[in-house]
Amino acid sequence: MGSYKIHHFRWFNQPQDWSVTEDQTLKMLVTPKTDYWRVTHYDFSVDDGPFFYTNQGGAFEVKVRIEGHYQSRYDQAGLMIRIDQEDWVKAGLEYVDGISYVSAVVTHGKSDWSIIELDQAPSAIWIKAVRHYDTLELFYSLDDTKYILFRLAYFPEKKPVMVGMTAASPDGEGFEAVFKHFEIKHIPDAKRLKWLQG
Repeated sequence: MGSYKIHHFRWFNQPQDWSVTEDQTLKMLVTPKTDYWRVTHYDFSVDDGPFFYTNQGGAFEVKVRIEGHYQSRYDQAGLMIRIDQEDWVKAGLEYVDGISYVSAVVTHGKSDWSIIELDQAPSAIWIKAVRHYDTLELFYSLDDTKYILFRLAYFPEKKPVMVGMTAASPDGEGFEAVFKHFEIKHIPDAKRLKWLQG
């Protein structure tokens, strides 16, 4: 986890019931009727899901293991990388009508949504995001060994971000989400390294 601990992270939309254990596991009871979305299709914007984050600049790789006791349509848990309410990405597992999906929402003013159906509900899923230049690469894994790229998205470069763990329960009364082994690794700026090599 590097030199920081997640109990030093801060909340955006803190849930009423949450804890961080000695082994750096985050558990939260997700606040009911919460979500992140902007405009597209539904003609409304919401920005009220729990988000436990730290600040990060430059290029980096982040990953986390996620467990969720999903119950209601659109219950979800994952990573979020966020500049502000108009520029953010969330990626994780989303539960829709009894089916588990790998899900990504990319928002630049307006949101879009992409999903991949899983054959069965996993006991846990790992989500990894890699930020470099003006790009965000999103991966998922069911075993923390084989990572599958499922989205390549534009994301503004040279801007510091909030990065961390998020969850939402848009239609439901909340559920327990558990996040383990959260890691961020700094990636040296490739353009600067090329300049140094002259």
